[in-house]
Amino acid sequence: MAKMEEKFKNLPLRNGVGIIVLNKENRVLVARRIDNPKNFWQMPQGGIDEGEDFLKAAYRELEEETSIKNVELIKELDETITYELPNHLLGIIWKGKYRGQKQKWFLMKFTGKDKEININTKNPEFLDWKWIDLDQITEVVVDFKLHVYKKLKEKVKKIINWEILILQFFDQLDT
Repeated sequence: MAKMEEKFKNLPLRNGVGIIVLNKENRVLVARRIDNPKNFWQMPQGGIDEGEDFLKAAYRELEEETSIKNVELIKELDETITYELPNHLLGIIWKGKYRGQKQKWFLMKFTGKDKEININTKNPEFLDWKWIDLDQITEVVVDFKLHVYKKLKEKVKKIINWEILILQFFDQLDT
């Protein structure tokens, strides 16, 4: 990444949340942004309102962006993950107030039906949505968020593998 311009170095990071939504097949919800003409996809994410905690912000953002209400929290992922905006977006995104984002991520299971998902919201951010395999999230994301999605993929794989082991254990107890 090119060196950040001096005038942007002291800008703060925006506090945000991200939501990894899994369906019953453990596929991940991604959506294509309206403001990016290239074929990049992302998971639901957004900022935190004044006085709002991370989890409330995650549920609000998920509903605002996708209309999804039927989810169950699987896990709040440890630590926050940050990314810096590339130079061509500094001073533009978020009205030029931030140099990047510090995000708290949540893993959630979608318990509704696909018809519940509606990206044609009051303030639409996406053109399209789809379910993809977890391994694909690093293939569809914009380059400046790639390290974030690599880390998330690794964390979610561990959780899913642990979940499978637990289910297998209880299946053995039943036999």
